[in-house]
Amino acid sequence: MLLCIDVGNTNIVFGVYADQQLVAHWRVATDSQKMPDEYGLQTLGFLQRVGVTPQDITGICMASVVPPVTDLMLEMLAEYVGQRPLVVGAGVRTGVAVRYDAPRDVGADRIVNAAAAYRLYGGPACIVDLGTATTFDALSEQGDYLGGAIAPGIRLGAEALFARTAKLPRIDLRRPPKAIGANTVDAMRSGILFGYVGLVEGMVGRFRQELGPEMRVIATGGLAEIIAAETSVIEHIEPWLTLKGLRIIYQLNEV
Repeated sequence: MLLCIDVGNTNIVFGVYADQQLVAHWRVATDSQKMPDEYGLQTLGFLQRVGVTPQDITGICMASVVPPVTDLMLEMLAEYVGQRPLVVGAGVRTGVAVRYDAPRDVGADRIVNAAAAYRLYGGPACIVDLGTATTFDALSEQGDYLGGAIAPGIRLGAEALFARTAKLPRIDLRRPPKAIGANTVDAMRSGILFGYVGLVEGMVGRFRQELGPEMRVIATGGLAEIIAAETSVIEHIEPWLTLKGLRIIYQLNEV
């Protein structure tokens, strides 16, 4: 079995593959103040819950955009699983040629997503990742990573309204009854939800102008389904795109 780990700014997502099948997945909060033992006990607990032991894990592949947590995870995996993971980074085969001014500046998760999106849908493609940040990544017809765009994430925007204004409340992200909010909460929900839908539609349109009319659009991230429900520009929803990419990259690097 293959254990895949995606360390993001807000969450760490784990997935267990048996051959090509994702048989289990779980999510924990990213916290650089945790001790490796805390992550280790959590990991063992989740594995045991689905009947998997550390001895069943034959390989580990990890992508991380949080360097301090990368070190914690390396220590944890050595102690609790008894293995060192393949960490996506320089020197690791990904199947993706990076056509970026400074290739090392591209987050590992974005390259992993590119590997999965091209394998699943081909190119050209635009990957919309609706997570802590809202990112747009462009793939050429040949699967090369061309670059993209980065905007604040939806929850960051909602939290900023609450934190930086005197009278606006903290709200949950729920669809308002209409675009014109009749009260403060619905007005905020409209601005946040429909505003980000407009952002996605506008950026996808601009990417299509540059990549061509055949461009595919794949959405991932925790809020992908909420946004996709409000627009027709998203063609495919892949909530576990990064885990799929980690499996693909691990297979490319198997000896």
